[in-house]
Amino acid sequence: MQTLSSAAGSKNTDTGVSVFRSLDWFTVGLYLLLVVGGAISIYAASYDFDNASMFDMSEFSGKQFMWIGISLLVGLSLLLIDSRLYEAYAYPIYGVVLLLLVITIFIAPDIKGSRSWLVFGPISLQPAEFGKFATALALAKLFDSYNFNLNGKKSDYMRALIIIFLPVMLILMQKETGSALVYFSLFFVLYREGMSGLVLCAVLGAITYFVVAVKYTEPLLLGIPAGEFAVFLIISLVFLGMLAFYCRDFIIARNVILGFLASGAIVGTLAAFGIIVNGKVFFLSLLGAGCSYVAIVMFRYKIQKFVITIATVVLSVGFLFSVNYVFGHVLQPHQQMRIKVALGIVEDLRGVGYNVNQSKIAIGSGGLTGKGFLNGTQTKLKYVPEQHTDFIFCTIGEEEGFAGSVTVLTLFVALILRIIHLAERQRNAFGRVYAYCVASFLIFHVCINIGMVMGLCPVIGIPLPFFSYGGSALLGFTILLFILLRIDAARNERI
Repeated sequence: MQTLSSAAGSKNTDTGVSVFRSLDWFTVGLYLLLVVGGAISIYAASYDFDNASMFDMSEFSGKQFMWIGISLLVGLSLLLIDSRLYEAYAYPIYGVVLLLLVITIFIAPDIKGSRSWLVFGPISLQPAEFGKFATALALAKLFDSYNFNLNGKKSDYMRALIIIFLPVMLILMQKETGSALVYFSLFFVLYREGMSGLVLCAVLGAITYFVVAVKYTEPLLLGIPAGEFAVFLIISLVFLGMLAFYCRDFIIARNVILGFLASGAIVGTLAAFGIIVNGKVFFLSLLGAGCSYVAIVMFRYKIQKFVITIATVVLSVGFLFSVNYVFGHVLQPHQQMRIKVALGIVEDLRGVGYNVNQSKIAIGSGGLTGKGFLNGTQTKLKYVPEQHTDFIFCTIGEEEGFAGSVTVLTLFVALILRIIHLAERQRNAFGRVYAYCVASFLIFHVCINIGMVMGLCPVIGIPLPFFSYGGSALLGFTILLFILLRIDAARNERI
C-alpha cells in the first residue's frame, strides 16, 4: 500500500512538473503585466489624497489586489487539474452555470435596473462572467464530438446556436444587455470552423442598415428619410453584387443593372417635370421586379445561390422596415439616447452623453506622454463617473498619454495574437475551438470598451479585461485564460 501511495504521489508530482515545463510562460507574463497594470490604473482612478496606500482594503485598488491574489490561486489550481477533465465535464459545467444564471434571475437584488448580481455579504458576484468559460467549453466539446459537421448537418449547426443563445437569453432576462451581446462574438469561432461568410456579411449588413437608417432622418429624398433612401441604395448594390460575384452570372447582373438605370432615368425625368415618385414605392417596385426577373430565369442556372440572393434582398427590406419599430418600441429610452449620442444625433452633454464627453476630454488632455501618474485632473476631481470600472481607459489616456494608451493596446494585441497562435497549434478541435472562443471574447471586450470610452460605440457596460475594477470579471477572464493554458500544456499528450 505504501509503495502504491508513493507511486501515485510521484505520478502527480511529475504531472505538475510537466505542466509547468510545457506552460506558455509568454502568455502568463502578458497576463501578469495586464492585471498589475490594471490594479495600478484603478489606484490612479480612485486615488484618495487622505489615504494614499495602494493596498488599503478599504480602497478599490486594495480590493483589486485581493482579487488578483484569489485569481492567481484559482489559476494555479486550474493548471494542476488534468486537462482531460475539462473536456469530460464540459457539458455538466455548462449546465451548472446555466442553472446559476436561472437562479440569479429570481434571487438577485435590483441594482441599477438589472438583476445580475448575487450578493454574499460584502462580496458580489456576476454569474454572467462565468458563463463565458462554460459556454466556450461546451462549444469546444460539441465541435470535438464524433461526426460533428457544422456545414454538413443542420442539426449540428442548430446545436451550436443553442449553446450560444441559451446564456444570451438568460442574461437578457437579467436585463444585462451588454453582457449578453458579448456572446455574439462567438460567431467568429463558427466562421473559423466553417460557417459561411454570408452570415458574417449579414450581421455587418444589419448593423450598417440600422446605423444609417437611425442616424440620417433628414433631409427627405423622394419623400422618404435620407437614411432609408441610402439603405435602399445599399440593398440594391448588394443585390447586384451578389448576382455578379456570388452567383457569377454577369448576363443576369447586366440585365438587372440596365433595368435599374432605366427606371432611375424615368424617375429622374419625372422629377424634372415636378412629378415626384414616392421613394419607398419606387425602390420596392424596383427590387421586386429585379427579384421576379431572377426568379423566372434562375431555373436554368444554379438555383440555390439565386434563392439565397433573393432571400437576402427580401430579408434586408424586412429588416429596414423593422428598424423604426425596434428602435422606438423595443429599446428602452436610455438605450435609445445612448445610441443617439454615439451616432452624433444628439449631444446631451449633461445627461447620457456626460460620461463619454468627460472621458474624451480626459483622454485628449493627456497629449503624447500624459500628465503623469496621479496627476490627472479629470481623474482626481472625479469628473468621469465609473472611471475605475468601465471607463478605466480614460485614466490611462490622461495620465500616461498616447504613449501609455498604445502600450496597453499593444499588450492586448500581443495577448490576442498569442492566443490565436495557441489555437492553431492545438492537435484537436476541442483545444482549437476553446482557444478561439477566448480570443473572440477578448477582442469584443477590448474593442467595445475602448470604443465606448472614446465615443465610437454606445455605452453598454462592457469592462476592459484585467483593467476594470471587479472581482467577477477578473476571475472570469482568469479562469477562461488558465483553462486554455492547461489545455495547451497538454497538447502533445492529446494525439
